[in-house]
Amino acid sequence: MKILLLGASSYVGARLYVDLKKDFEVTGTYSSNRLSDVFVRVDITRTDEVHMIIEKTRPDVIIHAANNASSTWCEKNEEKARELNELSTRYIVDAANEIQAKVIYISSFAALQPMNVYSETKRHSEEIVKMTQAGWIILQPSLILGYSPNTSNDRPFNRLLRNLDGTKKAEYDTSWKFQPTWIGHISEVIKIVLDRNIKNEIIPIASVDLVSRYDVARDILSPFDIPVSPIDTHDRTATMETRLVKLTELNLPVHTYQEVVDLIVKEIRNKEVFNI
Repeated sequence: MKILLLGASSYVGARLYVDLKKDFEVTGTYSSNRLSDVFVRVDITRTDEVHMIIEKTRPDVIIHAANNASSTWCEKNEEKARELNELSTRYIVDAANEIQAKVIYISSFAALQPMNVYSETKRHSEEIVKMTQAGWIILQPSLILGYSPNTSNDRPFNRLLRNLDGTKKAEYDTSWKFQPTWIGHISEVIKIVLDRNIKNEIIPIASVDLVSRYDVARDILSPFDIPVSPIDTHDRTATMETRLVKLTELNLPVHTYQEVVDLIVKEIRNKEVFNI
């Protein structure tokens, strides 16, 4: 099976590339940060470039992991955000339909309750992805944690890595609660979805327990003897507790929070296996 992974240099995309290339023929793309010499540069906001790479590679499945995941950036750059996170999805789906390729879209819990530009673009993109003729899968992770070959993006897990190397003080908020998503869980679900030819499903992916950023930092950093201080930032972000019914219905893996922590600590200790 041939896979075109759009956004293979992103935090999520880079981990997906490492995990999926073990079992599939994967072509990865990048926009500005080229993590590997084998990646192909594609600007997904240009319909000609999107059509060209899809026609050239003729994949069976297109995985779209090329959105900008920063809510702050999206608010400050609304026009660019809607172009990158939404309009480009239409280009991808149109090109996929020309060759009858399936589309797997990495969405977000944010699409469940659109409250800002980022979440609106995710929700709108989900509706566009549903127009994929050969079948689609929409994956909705929560806050994503776990080791990726891309350690430079300003993502929550990469901030934890900076605590480990001493470049950032470990102070974390106790006010906002969420269900963390282990990045490897996304790969697990994709592999099973492809193996069993599951399609036309929206699948939330997260652990079953509500925790805070402080809980996560304490539990991941304490095995490495890094002290973590709790702070209350009075984060008004709405807590979204989602029942993971679809994972159970489709007999897909479900992880507890403690399993996620144990897996992530193991990844940190063996990070070399994730080199591209």
